[in-house]
Amino acid sequence: MTEALHIVLDDTAMVAAGRGNILLSRLIHRAHAEPGWFLYAPACALVEADRARPGTAEHIAALPSLTVLDLDLPAALAVARDAAGWAAAHTAYVAQPTPERPAGAVVATAAADEWKGQPVRILDVGQ
Repeated sequence: MTEALHIVLDDTAMVAAGRGNILLSRLIHRAHAEPGWFLYAPACALVEADRARPGTAEHIAALPSLTVLDLDLPAALAVARDAAGWAAAHTAYVAQPTPERPAGAVVATAAADEWKGQPVRILDVGQ
C-alpha cells in the first residue's frame, strides 16, 4: 500500500498557482484524481496570498481537492510564539506531524530560500 502524500501550500505557492505554475497545476490535478494525495491551505497563508495577489483566496478555496485549515486554538498559540509572521508560522505548524498526518506534510513553496533552517520538508515549485 502506498503511503498518503500530504502537501501544504505556503502563501507563495498559492500565488504561483493563481499565476498558472505548471508544477502546482499538476499537484492540484493529482490531488483531485488520485486517492491518497492531499493538499492544504493554512488560513493565515491564504490571507497573505490574497494580499499579495487579490483574488487568490477565492481561487484556492474553490479547488475541490484542497482543504483550507482554520486557525484553531493550538495553531493560534503556535503562531503567537513564532516571529516568522503569521503565514509562515501557520504553514510550519500545519506541516508538523498529527494523528491525521503521522509523517507530517511537505511544504510547497515558490520561495524555498525563506524556509532554510526550518524543521519542515520542502517542495520547491519556483520557476
